[in-house]
Amino acid sequence: MEISATTQTTHPIAPRARLRAAAVELEATFLAQMLKSAGLGKAQHGFGGGAGEEQFASFLVQEQAQQLARSGGVGLSEILFNAMLEDHDA
Repeated sequence: MEISATTQTTHPIAPRARLRAAAVELEATFLAQMLKSAGLGKAQHGFGGGAGEEQFASFLVQEQAQQLARSGGVGLSEILFNAMLEDHDA
């Protein structure tokens, strides 16, 4: 019995979809920093305080920023997407 190497037949993500995903991710990172600057990620000692609460609060802020960006955000991802698309098409 001969065993041959298998190759993956997954379809690569379309370039436009990759650019859109990158633009949304950039907006999410930007929004996370803005939310942190606004004090959203500061521990309020709701669970007893400590370093653990601060660490998990940053995860919460990051997830909130990603949800904001995925649901339209502030429009930054669209601007970034169009700029990256122009560079990609050139």
